[in-house]
Amino acid sequence: MPVEQPRPSQRWPWWPLLPLYPYGRRRTLVRTLIPAQVWSFEQLQGIFHVAVPIRMTVLRLREGLLLYAPVPPTGEVLEELRALERRYGPVLTIVLPTSSGLEHKLPVPAMARAFPSAEVWVSPQQWSFPLKLPLPWLGFPRSRTRVLLEDGLPHGDELSWHPLGPLDLGTGTFLEVACLHRASGALLVTDALVAIAPEPPQLFEADPTPLLFHGRERGDQPLIDTPEHRRIGWWRTVLFASYLRPGSLEVAGLMEVLSQALKPGLRRPGTYFGLYPFRWSPGWEEEFKALLSPRGEPRLQVAPVLERLVFPRCREALLTWLESLAALQQQLRWLVPAHYEAPVACSGDDLLALARSIRDRPWAASEGSWAYLAGIDRTLVRWGVVPSEPGA
Repeated sequence: MPVEQPRPSQRWPWWPLLPLYPYGRRRTLVRTLIPAQVWSFEQLQGIFHVAVPIRMTVLRLREGLLLYAPVPPTGEVLEELRALERRYGPVLTIVLPTSSGLEHKLPVPAMARAFPSAEVWVSPQQWSFPLKLPLPWLGFPRSRTRVLLEDGLPHGDELSWHPLGPLDLGTGTFLEVACLHRASGALLVTDALVAIAPEPPQLFEADPTPLLFHGRERGDQPLIDTPEHRRIGWWRTVLFASYLRPGSLEVAGLMEVLSQALKPGLRRPGTYFGLYPFRWSPGWEEEFKALLSPRGEPRLQVAPVLERLVFPRCREALLTWLESLAALQQQLRWLVPAHYEAPVACSGDDLLALARSIRDRPWAASEGSWAYLAGIDRTLVRWGVVPSEPGA
């Protein structure tokens, strides 16, 4: 009998620095987004069972590969990258395209160590909290780390780079740098733009537990794996990730939560020992459908949590960025965000339409689904944590 080869490791030893689900074990799904041009390396990330995909995008350049927004470089990730290297050339460049996304920043030093010949490029205005530390102290290689825009731009004959910001957030700066891969027409962005699909991502097929956890109505119900429970769980997960506390959500009382947690069969870590403090109001589905297009398909949008907590007083800077990206009309064909759906068909006209819709509708609302986020924003402004009139 043939000997089964050991599977590459999914272990991520640095997870305690940012203790997000699924903690020390990170499964990775590798997908080809554009044949022989663009690949997606996807992992789950979240708080408890509110988990959504996070993506590293790999671009093929003429002489090798570029990694945009790295994910934790587990053995599984490195094995897949080595396979691409054998076919298309070495990893030349590793890019951290955001100044504020800790989930994107933390994997970069480990990825840089895995590819000691690659240049590391970071967005300007990097910061750390609670202490502002220089990048080498955070593990970035001193001799081969460059700053986008300040030290030039990598592969300028094959890529174009488009910064959003810097925007003053008080404790730090928001800045992300989009990248257009001219050969494929793919525009890579980090957090500012997303498109949400109505069906659960393929990444959950390996372990649907987070979806089944939220696909219940009560804490004493078992986790039952059906397509309907997965879909319900996905919709509710997206609402959590989008609004933190959606308008259709109620929090059950402590006694109700504890009484339901006592049911046998649920007292295990995978179900958080039966603790399930959520109650969903009738009609909650409409809250999710508002994130889709009128035809129920993914639509290009600014993530609600960013609109209300990062951009509430920076709409003009966002609109200017969208309009500058729309000027890439002749080259732009796809959008590849670091979260949710990808690739998304995208044109300059689509970006201009998004800019018009942002101008025409109330921005950073405070009612309904937005109420909880608005309360956080008002508190941060009142305490002076974020400026009431941020500079751009």
